[in-house]
Amino acid sequence: MAKGDGYISAKESRRISRENRKITSQMEKIKNRKHVDPSEYETKMKNPDNILEIDNLHTFFFTDIGTVKSVNGVSFDVPKGKTVGVVGESGCGKSVTSLSIMQLVQRPQGQIVEGSIRFAGEQRCIDIAKATTSVMQEIRGKEISMIFQEPMTSLNPVFRIGMQLNEVLELHHPEMTKEQMKARTLEMLELVGIANSEGVYKMYPHELSGGMRQRVMIAMALCCDPSLIIADEPTTALDVTIQAQILDLLRGLKDKINSSIMLITHDLGVIAEMADYVVVMYAGKVVEKGTAEEIFANPMHPYTLGLLASKPVVNKKVDRLYSIPGKVPNPVNMPDYCYFKDRCEMCVEKCSGQYPEMVKVSDTHYVSCYRYYDEGGVK
Repeated sequence: MAKGDGYISAKESRRISRENRKITSQMEKIKNRKHVDPSEYETKMKNPDNILEIDNLHTFFFTDIGTVKSVNGVSFDVPKGKTVGVVGESGCGKSVTSLSIMQLVQRPQGQIVEGSIRFAGEQRCIDIAKATTSVMQEIRGKEISMIFQEPMTSLNPVFRIGMQLNEVLELHHPEMTKEQMKARTLEMLELVGIANSEGVYKMYPHELSGGMRQRVMIAMALCCDPSLIIADEPTTALDVTIQAQILDLLRGLKDKINSSIMLITHDLGVIAEMADYVVVMYAGKVVEKGTAEEIFANPMHPYTLGLLASKPVVNKKVDRLYSIPGKVPNPVNMPDYCYFKDRCEMCVEKCSGQYPEMVKVSDTHYVSCYRYYDEGGVK
């Protein structure tokens, strides 16, 4: 077999492993400390109208073939009471960003190495990137909750549904009696549109359909009335009718408990229907962000234009759907120039230079592309 660009010798792999162990063990020691002074992780929001502010986030995976830069300098905000849609193709860093917010990135290989994640909690504002494991356990599930992509792998197959929902309440509300927990669980199951709540309470996950399992996951996420819900492709495994029901359900519940939603999806139709703001990600970076109206009416980045062009249109017959040419760069060996340059059909001379900074188009619309630079530099 020919030794290509991706070839690494056993000796080199061992050297990388040794270096990675040193880096990750040092980071783990900091994360697992107890009795940490709150001043280390307590912070202030830049804008009090935001529930979450992600600022220059870097989440890397330290593997035997090198460091995978899954999230490489991501910045965006989630305003209070709004829905922010995060869109991009597979492998662009959407899910890793959401797992970083929950501190659920697979450790010790996966680590937040730089940046901040400011969250406006009930009593205090916390920088999740600096928070210890014990502090995060108090927030996760209570103030921030997550609806995972595949409910069958997220629910425990050996425990009944009722027991799994009660566990969330038992952890965050130890003052509740067993009767109160059961009443709250049944209330949540009814809230998400499960008519036979008593029956489902006693069932195992495998006895439910995909749509019912997703409803149970939403009920679990909403048990403690969180102020931020992260929905990681909540409709991927469902048929179109159930998808519409789940989206209606999420929209209604957001207003009912006055929370914010960070919605991660591939589906631009879902984004158009649900989101107030849109963040477009590519190869671990944000390439464009703005209100949903701005992104759909006036898309600027060539990648955003490519995504919108590849979407099928009703009543328009085409022989073949458009697909963006080329492939995503290797996350272990990212180029120095714009990551989209090798796939872009609108390149300019400057594209071979360093990675473009964000250009402010309007108060809410930003794009990372040299085509919108002024003569003297950034607009």
